[in-house]
Amino acid sequence: MSMITATAWVPRGFAAPFPTKYTFDEDEFARIAELAKIQLDDANEDLEDARKEAADSNGAEDMKEEDGSDDEAPSKTLKSKADEDDDLQEYDLEHYDDDVEKDKEDEGMGMGMFGNVKSLAYHASNEDDPYITMKENEEEDEDREELQILATDNLLLAAKVEDEVAHLEVYVYEDEADNLYVHHDIMLPAIPLCVEWLDLPVGKSNVEKDSRANFVAVGTFDPDIEIWDLDTIDCMYPNAILGQGGDTGSDGLKKKEKKKKKKSKKANVEFHVDAVLSLAANRHHRNLLASSSADKTVKLWDLNTTKCAKSYTHHTDKVCSIAWHPKESTVLLSGSYDRTVVAADMRAPDAKVPSWGVESDVETVRWDPHDPNFFYISTENGIIHYHDVRKAPASPAASKPVWILQAHDESVSAFDINPVIPGFMATGSTDKQVKLWNIQPSGPSMVVSRDLDVGKVFSTVFAPDEEVGFRLAVAGSKGMMQIWDTSTNPAVRRAFASRVAPVEGEIKERLVGVGEDSSESEEEEGGVETGEANGGEGWESMDED
Repeated sequence: MSMITATAWVPRGFAAPFPTKYTFDEDEFARIAELAKIQLDDANEDLEDARKEAADSNGAEDMKEEDGSDDEAPSKTLKSKADEDDDLQEYDLEHYDDDVEKDKEDEGMGMGMFGNVKSLAYHASNEDDPYITMKENEEEDEDREELQILATDNLLLAAKVEDEVAHLEVYVYEDEADNLYVHHDIMLPAIPLCVEWLDLPVGKSNVEKDSRANFVAVGTFDPDIEIWDLDTIDCMYPNAILGQGGDTGSDGLKKKEKKKKKKSKKANVEFHVDAVLSLAANRHHRNLLASSSADKTVKLWDLNTTKCAKSYTHHTDKVCSIAWHPKESTVLLSGSYDRTVVAADMRAPDAKVPSWGVESDVETVRWDPHDPNFFYISTENGIIHYHDVRKAPASPAASKPVWILQAHDESVSAFDINPVIPGFMATGSTDKQVKLWNIQPSGPSMVVSRDLDVGKVFSTVFAPDEEVGFRLAVAGSKGMMQIWDTSTNPAVRRAFASRVAPVEGEIKERLVGVGEDSSESEEEEGGVETGEANGGEGWESMDED
């Protein structure tokens, strides 16, 4: 089984040109040893509890069995003891130490553990050792070159499950070279459900307040949120953990009471107790991260302290999607399986909040980046709702959208609004189709529909930079990532002609991807990159005029 559940772009210029390899120094060793000790203590206490329970339940039976075997037990014990003595006699273990001492005298002290160290050739530098043919500098230079990320590259993050192993793949996308490849990956503790890029260093001391960074927050089926540094490769543990398994100090270590507390399953104001379904970083207040969970709560985290600052219970079912208002930096939009969407001011947790209702479970909520007075809702029934936030209904049942669109016959499991090109919308569905839409004052019209061979579509995300504004990352149940340059599609060029540079002659549609198996033939890989493997010119019959 292989699938990509969520993706996120990293804007250009944030990734370190030369990511550093993980350094296992004394401080890091102490941090990991403490974390490992905490986990080991937890496991030992769980094991001890299980043994006590088993002993209590089986105590009476054990006593009964011992009483019934009193006549037999002594003779069995004596017999086995006699057998053991006979077996050991042939080894003459009583005189073993005498033989060892004699061997030492015969061989002399030169055969000790370090007795022959003087005979070893020692070189002050590896460069002087004739047996080392590849010099250190050459090896380091090659590694650096392989890991280099250019200022014109984008990083693309993919939360992936492959053969029951969960990890985060970090791709590099080279637009001009039509190249997409996995740069490195990060192992995760459970199936990932959401990822959010962060530009703030988390869990690092001696960092300036306004410094930029390249981090990622990951939500999984576990209630804890892990935060990783994308510029450090081969890390063993996350830089910080938000939740009950996280830390309460600046050193990244969890402060634990001597007596272990059983993990709570009841929703509370300090941490999530169920799967984390959505994450949203506040781009105005960079230290704030919002999260929503299957425990029906929305939580606001302070990344400077890695503690929960506030908890909100505006919904009565799982909260599956959240989004910060682009301008009003304290207003958060949240959508739930209770079929409502709430726009709440995080400064007033107890205030009555405006709420909108939809016909089925909410899948995604998004603000319109080009007119923040409006927002979108996608639902399980394949419908898109477009609402004016200034016209809040008296009750969710009285909601009146500006327009409503039946985008797919199945769930709209993936949805995005282009941040660079106004009116450009992408939807993806469990029906395996990706659709592009042109939103005009009269409403949306479909531009093109595609099956990009990613299986059920779980993620469609537009690139954040103007230079690659038409690039759409698509991923799904087949575990494959595809980058679709939508500007190479004739129907898209017609719909957004004012935003696309005119080009003479025929344009070949461009789709860049990484195959599941790196050993695929060059011919197969070439087909994926040019788009021919997915239909080539035959796609044009699906375009809308």
